Amino acid sequence: MRSLIIQRCVILPVIVFFVQGCAGMYFRKVDQPPPVRRYLSPAERPFKEYWTGIVFNGTRIGFSHFKISPAEKEKNRFDIHSEAYFHTRLLWFDKKITLKSYDQVAEDLTLIRFAYRFDLDGNLLYISGKQADGKLEVTIESRNQTSHQTIALKEKIYPTSAIGLYPLMHGLEVGRRYSYPVYDGQTQKIGTVVQEITAYEESDLYRGQAFRINTRLLGHKVTTWMDLQGRPLLEMSLGGVIISALESKTEAQRYLTAAALNKDETLLNFSLIKSDTQIVDPHNLHSMSVSITGIQPSFSLPTDRRQHCERTGKSVICEMSSKPRTTAEQRPSEDQDVLQRYLLPTYAISVDHPKIKALAAGATTLSRDSLQQARALIDWIQANIEQQPVDVFTALDVLEGGKAECQGHALLYAALARTLKLPTRVVNGLVYSPEFQGFLYHTWNESYLDGAWVAVDPTFGQLPADATHIKLVEGHTLSDLLPLVELIGRIDVRIIDLDSTSEP
Repeated sequence: MRSLIIQRCVILPVIVFFVQGCAGMYFRKVDQPPPVRRYLSPAERPFKEYWTGIVFNGTRIGFSHFKISPAEKEKNRFDIHSEAYFHTRLLWFDKKITLKSYDQVAEDLTLIRFAYRFDLDGNLLYISGKQADGKLEVTIESRNQTSHQTIALKEKIYPTSAIGLYPLMHGLEVGRRYSYPVYDGQTQKIGTVVQEITAYEESDLYRGQAFRINTRLLGHKVTTWMDLQGRPLLEMSLGGVIISALESKTEAQRYLTAAALNKDETLLNFSLIKSDTQIVDPHNLHSMSVSITGIQPSFSLPTDRRQHCERTGKSVICEMSSKPRTTAEQRPSEDQDVLQRYLLPTYAISVDHPKIKALAAGATTLSRDSLQQARALIDWIQANIEQQPVDVFTALDVLEGGKAECQGHALLYAALARTLKLPTRVVNGLVYSPEFQGFLYHTWNESYLDGAWVAVDPTFGQLPADATHIKLVEGHTLSDLLPLVELIGRIDVRIIDLDSTSEP
């Protein structure tokens, strides 16, 4: 059963919505860059729109389209329309992602209003809002759920769609550095963009010459080669794993056709961490120790009573157990403020929704304590939620759609558990798959039960979760998951020791 389940839940949501590692051998500096190029207004821009084809790990997966035009009824305002389409495969299932955005900006590119639409495997999320009077008013909607945010602003902000236009308006010149705030609709956060124009280069990968621009936002890094007209001839992220290139409309759209015909397991091949040691029955594994390489010193793995990690040279040694240590010295009471935080509702964890409350109460009618309540919730999810690689935005999406991948199961379990006053969090990391003989990315929960945090896996139906669960980060929002971008495809795991003996 475990092999079948893990085949359907092997990677976090499309590697967090889908740089330089391979750049050195293909690019040549131009000795005499052109004079500084600057356009004082979007009205002076040398292009109206452009198309790019997108490649993931060597496979065509989709295209994007960018268009900017003067607003029809308002002077000195501009409408920016962006769209991206992705089609890939994960464990013999097609995954389709559509992102559409509209931003209205002032002549200096600052944000006025916006509307974004995200479609993940048929689940929809709408984000809209406006900037006025020193505030950003945001509305988030999906299915029958609506949330409102008011964000106080210290300064005017920009949309992420303006990131490619900003250097064009403020000066394309080697050595320039720009820093400015943007609102990111994918994370629903304001972050600081840092852009550095580091070189003027030519390459066999594009025609002509272009400025190399390194951009950082919320932990994500992108390198763009921009021509004198401000068009992105080439972009690379995830160390060159994701590449987009300027194309004609017809050629860019062919990328999506190629993706539909492609039968390769692109996401699986990229995320799988093969292991030399095979674990025949991971479900009954009580303890495991591993050596993990490829983790940067700035990244700290969580250490708690279930998992202890310590850096040794270039490796991180982690020891996991299926249950937390139980000696009195190792069982301090958890801070009540911390526990309260994991009872609160969020947009994704719909604690206050009537359907969630009714289900939590009905599923645990015969439960006498917190452990039995948690077990009853897991049993209900196992019996009623179909396990498919379908990405979702909220626990309510899972409940009403009746199917989800591991993150969806974790969101629904967290919502139900918090409704019952069981402090619960979502965690993300690695788990062993006998089917693929290696570790795959996975999402599960931790609940505070009987005075201790216990790993709970509603996807596998485990309480507690087995010792192959290696926790990397906590949290369920896209910004919580962004640190994983620096790990996926770059780390190796070597098993040091295994123990399947029964615990006392």
